[in-house]
Amino acid sequence: MLDMSVNEMDVSLESNASESTNFRNSHHSVRILEKLQSLRKLETDDGTIVFGHKNILVAASPYFCSMFSTFNESDKDLVNMREFDSDVLQLLVDYIYTGEIMVTSENVQVLLPAANILQLDYVKSACAKYLKTQLDPSNCIGIKAFADLHNCTKLMSSSEAFIHKQFLEVVKCDEFLYLSVEKVIQLISCDDLAVPFEEKLFECVINWVKYDLNSRKDFLPELMEHIRLPLIASKPDILKNVVEEPLLKNNPKCNKFVLEALHFYLQKSTQHFTISHSVRYKPRQFGSLNKVILMFYWSDTLPKCYTEWYDPANNIRRSAPEINDCRRKAGIGVIRNQFVFVMGGVNSSSSKSVSMLDVSSPSPYWIPMVNMLVSRAYLGVGVLDDYIYAVGGFDGFVPVNNAEVFDISTQKWRMIASMTTNRSLFGIGVLNGCLYAVGGFDGYDSLKSVESYEPSIDTWTPVGELSVCRDSFSIGVMDGVMYVIGGIDGSENLKSVEAYKPSDGVWYFIADMHLCRKNSGVVTLDGLLYVIGGESEESVVNTMEVYNPKTNTWSMGTLSRNDNDVINAKVYSGVVINRPPHFITD
Repeated sequence: MLDMSVNEMDVSLESNASESTNFRNSHHSVRILEKLQSLRKLETDDGTIVFGHKNILVAASPYFCSMFSTFNESDKDLVNMREFDSDVLQLLVDYIYTGEIMVTSENVQVLLPAANILQLDYVKSACAKYLKTQLDPSNCIGIKAFADLHNCTKLMSSSEAFIHKQFLEVVKCDEFLYLSVEKVIQLISCDDLAVPFEEKLFECVINWVKYDLNSRKDFLPELMEHIRLPLIASKPDILKNVVEEPLLKNNPKCNKFVLEALHFYLQKSTQHFTISHSVRYKPRQFGSLNKVILMFYWSDTLPKCYTEWYDPANNIRRSAPEINDCRRKAGIGVIRNQFVFVMGGVNSSSSKSVSMLDVSSPSPYWIPMVNMLVSRAYLGVGVLDDYIYAVGGFDGFVPVNNAEVFDISTQKWRMIASMTTNRSLFGIGVLNGCLYAVGGFDGYDSLKSVESYEPSIDTWTPVGELSVCRDSFSIGVMDGVMYVIGGIDGSENLKSVEAYKPSDGVWYFIADMHLCRKNSGVVTLDGLLYVIGGESEESVVNTMEVYNPKTNTWSMGTLSRNDNDVINAKVYSGVVINRPPHFITD
């Protein structure tokens, strides 16, 4: 039945000679390595023998490669592994043969240094990743020190970020109390600590000193130098407690810091607008914890401009000081997240007028400032290096191209070079030390042109145009990218959004918003772009959209209710500010 000739068999195979099959024995390397494991021979100080094959160890570890190539151990069958724990050495040699390692809370602190010595980078990285998952307020300082000792830069960075974010919990634990004065100073001098109020830092320093009073009290002046006492000056009750602290009262070297805070408190009560370049007057900059949004409302039927504090992290709104006249279509600018300027607008007592709010004041209210030189509504405003620029707008008759700047050092306005185009209903973006005047309305048509102003040469220069004509849009800048959001193209409301990078020189579309919006507020906070309120064919009162550039997506949100909500009032602008001392969300 199977009488097939050899020739017939050969012909059959040759007819399929172009086809081949590769066979792989998946057990081959495992079996070979299992046989090789019996040939290992390393001795730890406690006399334990750990076996290993020389060629395998050399191939896996640069440490063993050097050992067996250049040192006396190269010809020895029995090698002494000084200062190695036998269990850990066994784990690492097993890893060399299997590619697997078990990291536990019991072995990680000896496994990582040993892996570091043997230059087993994967094991070292695995230990660092494990420790990162174990971070908590009670051990993060120790893990950071451990990472620093063994040059684990990513773990050290993660630990430091955790300490800064969880600072108020960290300082309650023993590790903080055991720190050296140098480490405490290094920590409290950081600008990005998650501390909502500076008095919390003052309290933790006093606690650290009192933990070992006799040996630490002399360090107090050195520590107090890094506590920003002037920031507490807006809270008289708390400042009084600081002044009355016995450790400060009994230390003459600390008096200058207390006097500095008292002087600043008196200065703020008599001078409405003061700016210091000292870091001691600068609020710490830890993301949204220390930031809220000041929103501006307008309505055709309202005699005043209403404002609100808004905390997006908790979706909480609180009434903020109102402006005595209607500031519809006014320009808004903020210096150092603290001094908010409102300028011009329609239906105001004067389209040249300027008002300022110091959000750090214990009882903030809007203060009249020096008038602009030109009447302006629908203007663009930019803040650059503590200078406020008021650009273009509608002077009561036509759109204009002139511009002026407010110098806070002289408290005066002065004219600068005019734009190449008349613009109102446009946007100003600040990017890479330049102002960008984008789109707008020239009295006849919506615009797509864009021009850049460089202060050092007082010159406006045309740059890449928008993809579509726009006016009445919102503009925001985040992480080196400028965004133009919504608006109208002369006839229709838009939900499209364009982005611009100066290095590219061209505008490109990103994801559309969910709703068409014009005249909305826009702010950037913690890597997100918030577009709030505005107008549309659809009701957008008390709604906002949030853009995440990492995913190129928009998410819808609804503003919480405020007991003082004003009917038919719309958000038309917003700025990010330092959290006011009296704005409590709990």
